Amino acid sequence: MRHLRLLTHVVEVARTGSIRKAAEQLNLTPSAMNRRIQDLEVEVGTPLFERRPRGVKLTTAGEMFVRYARSQIAEAERMKSQVEDLRGLRRGPVLIACSQALALDFLASRIAGFRKQHPRVTFDLKTMDHERALTALAAYEADLALIFRPAMRPALRVIASIPQQLVAVVRADHPLAGRKSLRLSECAGYPAALPDRSLSGRQILDEVAARRDLRFNVVAESNSFEMLRGLALRCNAISFQIEIGAPASDLGMSLVGIPVDTRDVPTAELVLCQLRGRVLPIAAAAFAEILSKSLREMKVS
Repeated sequence: MRHLRLLTHVVEVARTGSIRKAAEQLNLTPSAMNRRIQDLEVEVGTPLFERRPRGVKLTTAGEMFVRYARSQIAEAERMKSQVEDLRGLRRGPVLIACSQALALDFLASRIAGFRKQHPRVTFDLKTMDHERALTALAAYEADLALIFRPAMRPALRVIASIPQQLVAVVRADHPLAGRKSLRLSECAGYPAALPDRSLSGRQILDEVAARRDLRFNVVAESNSFEMLRGLALRCNAISFQIEIGAPASDLGMSLVGIPVDTRDVPTAELVLCQLRGRVLPIAAAAFAEILSKSLREMKVS
């Protein structure tokens, strides 16, 4: 759009009332700017500016031309904006309903990488249990859901899934911290901070405890995994989380995750899904590809 640059030059000269000042703003020499304006005046067939000792003033023809130039520049900006929208670089936010386990690191790190390529895309993230997340998808309140152990429905389309093992989250100096894996019976004798019964992780623990006649030494319950991590850190309690939400060493937390033996708690699926038949916004579809690739890579590793 080389002609737009020339239109921009004319508008800037009109705005500043000076060829020299306009040239400085646009990183041109005054002589180059003046030559371009003169060439345009020859092409139009009439002077656009009245030259004065201290600057320039628009002629009547110049005023008409500047109005035209501004309208063309605005139309070009509108067209560029529409193209950006089509490419998903401006449209947003991407609406995601997710399990709390994804909040600490997994989603945050993928969003950070995505926004380096698409800095104008924004995100609206809601942590929800799987039932509320599926309801949000059905109501178009979420583009994507990334949830643990969802009750699958015909209206859902699974984009990707990965099996997840339960891990015990303990402080680095906890007596069990050095173990490669744990049986739940080994955890029962220590103070425990457990998810409350609204969360699927607690439902799994209660099912296993009932079958094995185990009793946890529960010192606290919470529906916030951030709170549970804090309790594990400050109270030296055991908490539980799926492996994707276990504290990562690069986050500087003095917590470790130890896998729970699958003989006690079998793996279950973490699922990325969308509403079946819905065409996702371009940004959401692009981010879904990023998440799907990440989950596939984790499954392979």
